[in-house]
Amino acid sequence: MNEKRSAPAVSPFEGPGLSRRAFLELSAGGLVASWFLPAAHTARAASVAAVTPRGTARNAIFVYLPGAPSQTDLWDLKEGAWTPSDFAPTTIGAVRWPQGLLPKLATHLPDIALVRSMRSPALVHSLGQTWVQISRSPTGATGAIAPNIGAVAALELSAGRGAGDVLPGFLALNPPGGLVGSGYFPSTYAPFGVQPTSTGLPLLTHKDGAARFALRWQDLNALDAKLRTGQPLGKDASDAVAFYQQAKSLMDHTEVNALFAYATADSQRYGRTSFGNACLVAKQVLAGNRGARFVQLSLGGWDMHSNIYNRSAGTNLYTLAKVLDDGLGALLSDLKATPGATPGRSLLDETLVFATGEFGRTVAALNGQLGRDHFFGYAVLLAGGGVKGGRVVGATDATGAKVTEAGMPGRTELHTEDLACTVYSALGIDWTTVRHDDPLGRGFEYVPFAKDGVYAPIDPLF
Repeated sequence: MNEKRSAPAVSPFEGPGLSRRAFLELSAGGLVASWFLPAAHTARAASVAAVTPRGTARNAIFVYLPGAPSQTDLWDLKEGAWTPSDFAPTTIGAVRWPQGLLPKLATHLPDIALVRSMRSPALVHSLGQTWVQISRSPTGATGAIAPNIGAVAALELSAGRGAGDVLPGFLALNPPGGLVGSGYFPSTYAPFGVQPTSTGLPLLTHKDGAARFALRWQDLNALDAKLRTGQPLGKDASDAVAFYQQAKSLMDHTEVNALFAYATADSQRYGRTSFGNACLVAKQVLAGNRGARFVQLSLGGWDMHSNIYNRSAGTNLYTLAKVLDDGLGALLSDLKATPGATPGRSLLDETLVFATGEFGRTVAALNGQLGRDHFFGYAVLLAGGGVKGGRVVGATDATGAKVTEAGMPGRTELHTEDLACTVYSALGIDWTTVRHDDPLGRGFEYVPFAKDGVYAPIDPLF
């Protein structure tokens, strides 16, 4: 159940002094406080005024870059003695850009916006990678039950699904290790993981034929009918049934396989890599308009503590930058050239594309191993879905060591949670929503503290 925030109930413990949340933080893990404070659905911190999501995007593509790319070599280029000459730094509009490293994305800068004032909350890969997917600390009270932001989007957008929407609302293409699922949400909203291949989804056809499979499905339902309705066996069994039904729906609509298959020529245009193929399939799936609304793509390998500029190293910036440039560049081109679901709008107009890792990499000169280590500051690339391109939000100093301008009034830096608020707002989702169906019974916030005004959409992007 979604809670509308216009007339919140306020606890008698929440006055101008110590808030309930602060009291819990100061108490011994909140144990003693839990004996007498009201339940979460009747005691909450004072709320910000009701918000109005922008609703400028119909879909979202999360280009997830685990390992943490070097922001001062890519989205927040900083030049110095360390900068290789073949980066060919070029001023394009208001942006200084590594033309030699990302030539295809350079052509899309009029449609791209960059946020350069981001600060990560953690410098441990596993922690940061989960954090960016769930918009909260994985070690917090709700971290273990939190769904991926894509699962939240799939749930919120499910009300608009029609009879032809047979694909899951949330797809994960080229899925990474550590992919966060649906959390405590029903598994219907979990990411449907697909490693793209040119043949699409071959398992949509049963090896014994459609007629034989139909008989087996009929027998299964006849035997298990009482156990498949009303959740008599609990959530896990109910989720398993939902998976069966979702798979059956896909098998009944084998034409959707064409959305996942691709020609060699198209794959080559996207770079002929697993990431490029994922970008290609993402475009096809969204253009097919069969129910998928949030797509997460993954390109890992950015953890370059050594030899970051060494082209002969196993993993280096040149190699990964080309994979990213080929795939994302072609994706933006095709989204812009493809009509959207609304007449007069392109698929890029309707799709918010955002690319980020979990944190940044150290700035200025390279370390002793000719690489870059972990760093709190990082940057985000966004395009489409109402975002105004050719602009930069926030700024850092000459080396990228410090944020000099957050880009939002009253802020000194921006955070992962602000990015989540931005994605939700663009999709028409109230980022201050508090649900009261969580197993902890404390109220589940889509973005913790957003209802208190601590985090908010990055509005200068729009």
